Amino acid sequence: MTSFSPIACLALFVCAGAFASAAEITIEESDNGAVVKIDGKLFTEYVKKSGTKPILWPIIGPTGKAMTRSWPMNPDAPKTEKRDHPHHRSFWMTHGSVNGVDFWSEGDKAGSIVNRELTVLESQPPKIAAINDWQTRDGKKVCEEHQTIGFGADEARRWIDFTAVIEATEGPLTFGDTKEGAFGVRVAETMKVDAKLGGKIVNSEGQTDDKAWGKPAKWVDYHGPVEGETLGIAILDHPKNFRHPTPWHVRTYGLFAANPFGLHDFANGDKNIDGKHTIEKGHTLSFRYRVLLHKGNEKEGRIADAFEEFAKEK
Repeated sequence: MTSFSPIACLALFVCAGAFASAAEITIEESDNGAVVKIDGKLFTEYVKKSGTKPILWPIIGPTGKAMTRSWPMNPDAPKTEKRDHPHHRSFWMTHGSVNGVDFWSEGDKAGSIVNRELTVLESQPPKIAAINDWQTRDGKKVCEEHQTIGFGADEARRWIDFTAVIEATEGPLTFGDTKEGAFGVRVAETMKVDAKLGGKIVNSEGQTDDKAWGKPAKWVDYHGPVEGETLGIAILDHPKNFRHPTPWHVRTYGLFAANPFGLHDFANGDKNIDGKHTIEKGHTLSFRYRVLLHKGNEKEGRIADAFEEFAKEK
């Protein structure tokens, strides 16, 4: 493990199982946090503070095009990008009710996720490790999060392996039942189904578009046009995750989130269902996802095969 310094830089060659193909991955310090490059070109940046949380933005796909929306991070984003949901910031981990605190939105009463430490793990493939404190609006610590984020690429795909371990450091910790959570991305504006340009949502169970909302699935793929070609983002839910296969808060307007807690909301308010979950002080809850950026639709991106490979990993 190496702490960032003004000249910190890690360069490694990636070769990972079925995704095998050499690509030079570098991670180096930036003013905002840490920049990740593939073969010398920008892949993404870990931004320690954007709004009320750390995020990854931009995220550049396998053909060199941005695959998540740029607003509100870029105030000069094209006017074609809808100015809705300013808390949907590219790639993030939050939840709408943690001991009653809203970490999902950015309203007056919302909490904030504050990065306390950022390091590089000297391993293959290269990874970022972050420690974040989840705090109330007045700065009271609610819990602690340890993120590990790995990166890889081959000729046709790029991927981000995201792991979050949330620890109940201050006392019992309850994740409330709300659809507003938890690990998510916001796809590029032209990819969303509502743009009516060919965007499509498909999950592992064959459900599509609005029929995939709230449904449990091993993976979901969101693909559509980006600057003249079809590209896709798939999120794979690791089988060891809490409540796998997770329900998905995936919307035709571009939101794409895995949420194992929103069972009541996803069941249209069924009073017999409560998705809240409590862990005791000193205990942890872990989440692991692979975000796969690919060419074409879910079949061309071989998403089902990619999930089987991911599922075999410890």
